[in-house]
Amino acid sequence: MEKAPKGTILIMAILIIGTMAGLLNQSSLNTALPNIMGEFRLSASTVQWLTTAFALVTGIVVPITAYLIQRFTTKQVFVFAMGMLTAGTLLCAVSPGFGLLLTGRIIQAVGVGIMLPLVQTLTFILIPVARRGFTMGLIGLAINFAPAIGPVLNGWLVESHSWRLLFYILAPCSLLLTMLGLFLVKNVTPQVKSKVDALSMTLSSLGFGGVLYGFSVSGSKGWGSTEVLISLAVGFIALCLFVWRQLTMENPLLELRVFTSPSFTLATVISMILMIIMLSAQLLLPLYMQTMLGYSALKSGLMLLPGAILICIMSPIAGKIFDKIGARTMVITGISLTVISALLFSNLTEHTSYTFLMVGYSLRMVGVSLTLLPVVTSGMNSLPPALIRHGIPVNTTLRTVAGSIGTALLVTIMTYSGGGLKQTGDVHSLIHGMNVASMVTTGAAVVALILSFFIPRKEEIPAEIPAKGVAVK
Repeated sequence: MEKAPKGTILIMAILIIGTMAGLLNQSSLNTALPNIMGEFRLSASTVQWLTTAFALVTGIVVPITAYLIQRFTTKQVFVFAMGMLTAGTLLCAVSPGFGLLLTGRIIQAVGVGIMLPLVQTLTFILIPVARRGFTMGLIGLAINFAPAIGPVLNGWLVESHSWRLLFYILAPCSLLLTMLGLFLVKNVTPQVKSKVDALSMTLSSLGFGGVLYGFSVSGSKGWGSTEVLISLAVGFIALCLFVWRQLTMENPLLELRVFTSPSFTLATVISMILMIIMLSAQLLLPLYMQTMLGYSALKSGLMLLPGAILICIMSPIAGKIFDKIGARTMVITGISLTVISALLFSNLTEHTSYTFLMVGYSLRMVGVSLTLLPVVTSGMNSLPPALIRHGIPVNTTLRTVAGSIGTALLVTIMTYSGGGLKQTGDVHSLIHGMNVASMVTTGAAVVALILSFFIPRKEEIPAEIPAKGVAVK
């Protein structure tokens, strides 16, 4: 069996822990959002920018990671990413107002936006095909477990101390990882001198930013408002120009040739839907429990704990199973569980029990753990080696942006259907909004289930492609 290069285990361990630290920051505020709304006197549509902006910036940064990995050493990229994460975390901890808190979140997102594709790209560069599933399962501990455990930790801290304390804890941890990277991470990729295309970066930022902003403010401004329509128009036009430029450039920012692989395209679409389903649950359920049922931040966080533990247990197991049987059966099974979970949350009331919510969420996390990383790995395995470093940023970008837009859209649906989500109001209307959002999630899960039946039964690992423009199987 092909072996990984010497030092791979140490490098991957540091990268995975660094990614986990970043993703803990991503989800940590979910259970604290109602407290922040009260402290800074914000509406739900405003405070959700602390999560939406984080995901948006991550999506904007991810596309340039392929360039960074090619242009700079592994150590330089890692230290820069962790340095940004450390600085942003510290700013969040000391921020006196919403503006600086949002700025800190944006700085954090730059670091996370680099770390996510970095750790996955190096997995496909360093790890033999036969062991990629298990390694991606370990990465699943960071990608799935960290966002799930973050609300639990912050729920306890909000209950006993302050939502700021988690940032005070994570800042020195991130700094320690940065220092370890300086001494222990070695370069494992060849460097090529090249320039990043500024126009592509501008179009990417305008496109993704415009679309997300339009979806995010539609709940408070209305779908017919000039601001929303202009934002969406600018976003979609910029995205079209961005795609056209990538297809006509010699060295594009995002190599869209990866979509000549049907398996990669299918895997990317399914993973985008799964990201929406996972992130929406982590955001909407704490809001539902605290603002509609009256639970504390700690209790709403603890409700998520069994699901987080199951993710921790299942991710490496799912990776091992994937290495043996492939993705198709696992994805069909996992998405079926996800559909059931989404249906359970589509008929909530003010009397819904704590145990019901815990079981339903845990079922969803099991479904995600069986599905997300296996389907991503399957899609990446369908690409030739030359396109792998491009495939990860493309997939991660689309997953991140889909999660951002999907979450913003579901919050909008919930607020519209519920007559406006506020600290006080008609609980029946608010819960109705939550149920409508859950029905939309169910529909998305059903679409993903149908698509999963088109995943090939047996993977074909392609060799190199000879030249640009040759289709990938």
